[in-house]
Amino acid sequence: MNFKPLAVICVALSLLAAPVASYAAKKENPRADYIRANYTKYEYQIPMRDGTKLFTVVYSPKDRSQKYPMIMQRTPYTVGPYGSDKYKTRLGPDAKFEKEGFIFVFQDVRGKFMSEGEYVNMRPQDAYKRGKKAVDDATDTYDTIDWLVKNVDNNNGKVGMHGTSYPGYYTSVAAINSHKALKAISPQAPISDWFFDDFHRNGAFVVPMAFLFFDTFDKKREKLHAAWPKGMKRETTDGYDFFLKLGPLSNVNKDYFHGERPFWNELTEHPNYDEYWQARNILPHLNKVKPATLVVGGWYDTEDLYGPLSTYQTMSKNNKKDNVKMIMGPWYHGQWNRGKGHKLGEADFGFDTSKWFQKAVLLPFFNHHLKGKKDPNLAKATMFETGANRFRHFDAWPPKNAKQETLFLDEKQMLTASKPKHAESASDWVSDPNKPVPHSAKISRGWDKPYMVEDQRFAARRSDVLVFETPVMDKDKTIAGAIDLDLWFSTSQSSADIVVKMVDVFPSINENTDKVDTKKANRHELVRWGVIRGRFRDSMSTPKPFVPNKPTKVSFELYDVLHTIKRGHKLQIQIQSSMFPFIDRNPQHYVDNIFNAKEVDFVKATHKIYHSAKYPSSISFGTIK
Repeated sequence: MNFKPLAVICVALSLLAAPVASYAAKKENPRADYIRANYTKYEYQIPMRDGTKLFTVVYSPKDRSQKYPMIMQRTPYTVGPYGSDKYKTRLGPDAKFEKEGFIFVFQDVRGKFMSEGEYVNMRPQDAYKRGKKAVDDATDTYDTIDWLVKNVDNNNGKVGMHGTSYPGYYTSVAAINSHKALKAISPQAPISDWFFDDFHRNGAFVVPMAFLFFDTFDKKREKLHAAWPKGMKRETTDGYDFFLKLGPLSNVNKDYFHGERPFWNELTEHPNYDEYWQARNILPHLNKVKPATLVVGGWYDTEDLYGPLSTYQTMSKNNKKDNVKMIMGPWYHGQWNRGKGHKLGEADFGFDTSKWFQKAVLLPFFNHHLKGKKDPNLAKATMFETGANRFRHFDAWPPKNAKQETLFLDEKQMLTASKPKHAESASDWVSDPNKPVPHSAKISRGWDKPYMVEDQRFAARRSDVLVFETPVMDKDKTIAGAIDLDLWFSTSQSSADIVVKMVDVFPSINENTDKVDTKKANRHELVRWGVIRGRFRDSMSTPKPFVPNKPTKVSFELYDVLHTIKRGHKLQIQIQSSMFPFIDRNPQHYVDNIFNAKEVDFVKATHKIYHSAKYPSSISFGTIK
């Protein structure tokens, strides 16, 4: 079919309508108009201690009646638009930041876009060990701040930093031997230890995220450039179909990357948590944090929930000062800085949580530490309680008063407080890597957001998914903190993944009551899920196969929650051995490096979860009132 005539007509109409469209766009973006009218843009190449120059953009208030603090973001994702006459349409997380008045600074990190130098993913932070001219991301931040406070006109000598995801990581490393002018930082969904953050979950590989992200991000540049490189064309929007047809992960280089994505190559050469990954763990460097710190994360962040939780725990546990605080909301990746935050997929949180955060938390935090305004007096941990739809305030996280509760799996597919008594009892399922359990009922590229709260009935109805649940709750149960799993497991093969989901089962429609929302009747809402690649059950650095058919204890955690299972609901867990395509397929025949697995290694297996007196499987968590 030829669409050219229609395209020509559309172009002609767009040209005729251009003045009107331009006027309408201008009228519809008062925030962009305000920035252009009230800020002046400057572009600099700031020299680092080794002579490398980093491209930096500064937006300064035109009002000169007072001196302003600086708020900086360092990013590998471009500080464009480039050109002193081309302005961003937003400078802060919210328009109130721009009206409050700050000097906004944006910098392309070393080796990206218009900054000189070589880019290194999660560069090891060891410059302080290598000498005065040695550089890393922490020294680049220090040198940038030092130049800014000395050279940017009308600044008050105080600097704040924030950033989400990779920019969150650059915010965290700013705390390493930090500049004295750096007074406040907000690492948001920060990468902390990349083997555990984005691309691995207890050793299981997140294939669509890595594949789609590194397609463009990992392209090696030949010179400075001002635009994102082009990615490959997608054959289909159906990630399940695409990654299943892709076959073994060795086909990524064979059919798509052709060895031209350097970090993908390094990733596949280091399948275990070896010295390569350990050197890229910044947590050991975050023990002495001087700036006031607000760590931000989202309970439904599929990219990185590990990062904010581990960053907060490390910074607060090993720090002498009580200057590290955290907030967790019902958000997907970065949602706290855009949108309303009132819902995700079919889950409704009752109010505009993102707007509340920006107004009541983030802006007051920076205003206090950079401008000396009223202290917002934030709690040590401000955490959104899903299921009850409210923020709660704690003087520690996890809460000190949490009481441990353990529920055991039994032969009737129930969760009970009583230990199993049967001498022999187990539930089994057949796992076929050629027909893995989908991570979502919806057609998606495999890296999406709403699945984090999706109704799980689509999975529970499969024969390769086990379901265990409590009786109907007669009172509310609020779960707080990490969820510990102690499972006795065996497989007929030598390798396996174990995926566990915690699910909130809503009440069914009862003809004797009108209090049940029929749209949510019997909804099986995902609260938290986690996975472990079985080879890493004892060590992330030294994997080993399962002995076929031998009961083996496998223990791991599901990331923290603060969730209330309401009266009339049930707590359910689902156990399966695939979650595709979000998690890559386990061949189930053990190979030393899963990235080198061949088609012949992908075999069916019978897996078992034991729930007997000798092999009791359980789930444990803390509860609070």
